Amino acid sequence: MKKLLITALFFVFITGAAQETPISLVNVTGKGTVKVVPDEVLINARIEHTGKSPKEVKAQNDKVVNEIIKYLKSQDIPSKNFQTEYIRLSKDYNYNSKETFYSANQAISIKLEDLSKYEKIMSGLLESGLNRIDGIMFQSSQKEELESQARKNAVLDAQKKAKELANALGQDIGKAQSISEAGGGNYPQPMYKAAMMDVAQEESEETIAPGEMEITIRVNAAFVLE
Repeated sequence: MKKLLITALFFVFITGAAQETPISLVNVTGKGTVKVVPDEVLINARIEHTGKSPKEVKAQNDKVVNEIIKYLKSQDIPSKNFQTEYIRLSKDYNYNSKETFYSANQAISIKLEDLSKYEKIMSGLLESGLNRIDGIMFQSSQKEELESQARKNAVLDAQKKAKELANALGQDIGKAQSISEAGGGNYPQPMYKAAMMDVAQEESEETIAPGEMEITIRVNAAFVLE
């Protein structure tokens, strides 16, 4: 009985040691990029007014917001493509002039699905009273499909790198042990002129140049080294 117990313990030890044998891995980062010409633009803007009466500045903002919404509807921009996001009313005191001022600002975001309308829409917004542009971001209506393709490209790139590393040692790679997305979503930053805020600007002037948009996905992967 004692001999049987010792044999069993020895077998467990050998089995446990075999299970703890480390697996050699090749760890790499793969990158996948898809280029596309953007077909949408998102305009993040604000309406701001400052004055001595909170009621007055609020009324000024409300009037401009109504004018902008009215204008967008007249240009057949779907209601789902524009929305007011917040309204803020603040009180400030000028210690030099000993006067109190009130500021009201209303954020509004507008998505254009036809880039050819950008110049005309922007001009109309400025004439309607829009007085601050916080940012312009180019987008693609096929974003999800493009990200999926970029993700596949990233995985294949990781596999290729792992094979190159292993082949340099006269070895090869086996199955992937782990894979995770490291990040992505690189989009172009638009260029637009400072004079864009001048309502008197000629409509024929071009204020954006979207060019190509890059969607990039990175993955971390580990392959068995054989």
